[in-house]
Parts: sequence; C-alpha cells; structure tokens
Amino acid sequence: MNDRLITRRDFTRTSLAAAAGASLTGPARLRAQARSSRVVIVREEAVLDAAHKVDKALLQKMLDQTVLRVTGGKTAREGWKAIATVNDKVGLVPTPHLNPTHAELIELVTASLQNQTGVLAERIVNAQGRNLEILKSCTVLIALPALKAHWLTGIGTVLKNYIMFSGNPQAYHDSKNAKLGEIWKLPEVEGKTKLVLVDALYPLCDKGPQMDPRYKWHYNGLIAGTDPVAVETVCLNIITKKRELIKGAPWPLSPPPLCVEAADKVYGLGVSSMEEISVERIGWTKEMLV
Repeated sequence: MNDRLITRRDFTRTSLAAAAGASLTGPARLRAQARSSRVVIVREEAVLDAAHKVDKALLQKMLDQTVLRVTGGKTAREGWKAIATVNDKVGLVPTPHLNPTHAELIELVTASLQNQTGVLAERIVNAQGRNLEILKSCTVLIALPALKAHWLTGIGTVLKNYIMFSGNPQAYHDSKNAKLGEIWKLPEVEGKTKLVLVDALYPLCDKGPQMDPRYKWHYNGLIAGTDPVAVETVCLNIITKKRELIKGAPWPLSPPPLCVEAADKVYGLGVSSMEEISVERIGWTKEMLV
C-alpha cells in the first residue's frame, strides 16, 4: 500500500488492529486512565499587533488564566505548584522549526515556574532534541508546541512534539505517524508531562516544508490541558476547519494524521473523540473554529 494514500478506514481495519496487538498488554490500556478530557482555550484579540508582535503583558494574563483553568488552582502560585515543585527539574519542550513556539511564551513559562514555584533557573531546561541524558534527568515535562500542520505527519503539534526523543524521526513519517504515541510511552517520557500548552497565537494550517505566510493567521490563543490526545484533537479540529474556510470545501491533510486516533485506541494516552472532550472557551470568540 502506498504510504501517502493510506486512508483512515485502511488504518482502522489494519494498522490500528496490528499496532494494538503489538503494543498493549490488555484492554485496560486502550483508554486513558485518570486523565482529564478537558481542554482550555484562552484568546485575546490584542495579544498580537498587525506586525505579529506579542504583547507580553496580555500573554502573561492569558498564561495565568490558562494555568488556573487547567489545574483548578485559586491563584497563579497554586496553579503552577500543581504542575511542578521546587524540587523538580523541569524540561520545556517547544517547537523548534516550521512555525516555532514564540520565545515570549517560553520566557513567561520559565519566569512563572521560578516566581510561583521557586524552581531555580538551572533546574529549568530546554529538553527538546535527542539528548536523552537531559530528558532522563527531568522529573516534569511541559510540552510547548506551536499549532501547525506538517508535511510528514499531517498535524505537527502535540504528539509529534516529542519525535526527536525517539532518535529516529524518519520512522514516524507518512502513514507511520500512527506510531507517534509510542514515543510518549518511553521510560524517559512516560508520566512526566504535567501540562500540554499549545502556542496558538499565529498558527500554520498548511504543511510546508517551507512556511507559507498565506496559510498563517492570527488565532491569538493558548490551548491547554493535561490529556495530550484531547489537546491534539482540538488542535486538529481547528486546523481542519480553517483549511475548509480557506478552500471553501473539504481540504484533507496529507498524510492523514493517523497518530491522533492511534494515540487513544492503541496507546491509551487520552481521548480522541470530540464528543468526549469538554472545551472551555475564554476570551475572544471570532473564528473559534471549535
């Protein structure tokens, strides 16, 4: 079968069943356990100006709102302490290429960890990449991907964000993106991700390999949760609907982002059905797309 022509139906009938048999030890692993299927979207119309410059004060407000809603904390300090403690070593995992995570967001997350939890600067590291020694030393991971489509995996946001941890990213391209969930099960990774925080300020809805400004737009948002699959599912819906608005008709991603359903049904990482996801929307409502 041509990798690039594989369909969701093909995947459901063959790849999903095969992967499930190879990857799981029992039916209890088929669903996320003790995970919230709640996703928070916080938007501010004025967080970016016409030149795409970030208003850091507004972004800080958005970040505080997001953490409070995701954690249920009553204060920013309480919210951040639900994510990390002073004794943790925190690995931040931003998107480095093709619509990278805004530096301003990384800076604000870093400052919030220091100011609200007391984590020392030297215990907050950029864990993106192939350095497993850094990854092993982290007790907490915060996924900080940017919202984007990708020419090799369909969607290139949450699940793909850890692809370099595999040491072999080519093994997850085209239809093989269905296996991205296995990276989240690596012993150096599993159970460490306490927050998935998507930079949806200025997303990219077409796939590259070069960034095309025609397919970037001001969404002006943060999308967050603790269930990576639920967050990815919401991101995929936003990308899909934006593409349909641009074309005026369905415009499927290629390759199909099989990884989202597989992360749920094969790897038990979270919920991939919008019907099972509670989306909390805060702020600017224009073209929410979900």
